[in-house]
Amino acid sequence: MIFAGLSDFITGDLTDWVIDVIDALGYLGVALLVALENLFPPIPSEVVLPAAGIWANDNGGIPQLVGMIVAATVGSVVGAWALYAIGALIGEERIRGFVEKRGRWFGVKTADLDKADSWFDRHEELSVLFCRCIPLVRSVVSVPAGLRRMNPMRFTLYTAIGSAIWNTALVVVGYAARDQWDTVQDVVGYVQYVVVAAILAAIAWFVWRRIIKIRLHPEEADPELVPPDLIDDVEEIRAEERETELQEAELQEAEHAEDQRPGGAG
Repeated sequence: MIFAGLSDFITGDLTDWVIDVIDALGYLGVALLVALENLFPPIPSEVVLPAAGIWANDNGGIPQLVGMIVAATVGSVVGAWALYAIGALIGEERIRGFVEKRGRWFGVKTADLDKADSWFDRHEELSVLFCRCIPLVRSVVSVPAGLRRMNPMRFTLYTAIGSAIWNTALVVVGYAARDQWDTVQDVVGYVQYVVVAAILAAIAWFVWRRIIKIRLHPEEADPELVPPDLIDDVEEIRAEERETELQEAELQEAEHAEDQRPGGAG
């Protein structure tokens, strides 16, 4: 029911509003909507870009189609730069300070940041390029780029290339499928649901492995991930384990000594 209602809203009221904005502002409207979409996900590019293609089909043809792709790409880069700036302003040091103080509560440790930083530094160009073509993730990737202070020129270049690929695909779909708008929206909606489901599954796996499982069995967890409220419990459990091991060792030693006595067992 929820997804059905959301789909009706996206294909109905929101789509009508997007088309009204494009009718009123043309290329500028598309650029503004796409830039806003980067910062405000409820305005999905899966609606804005096909609508831009439809507008181009209704208002001239190929030159307008190219203009819409360029405008959308400019908007994408502007929106991506806003998120890059947010990441840069937050800064790596603040993130590390937060993880060091409170990371245990969220299943994150400093070693995880080190791995993430190392991976991003090795693949930053491809990460930005390919993530710009993935729904939902396409905006978020600008934040770690800002945190790591990725070279601004390279960030702009790969953001523009990845955005141009994504924008061209969806604008052309809207342009070519003018008379099958409902079918296009249904297909795009299903693809988005799959991406959302995959992201939610990854989050659920992380929560289970790094939070729930640790709370159920803190004594088996990485000491850096044990929440503060469970540290005393872990120490108590491990003290009991050491006491049990000590008693077993003493018992085995006594049995061994008994075996070594004249007339002992054996």
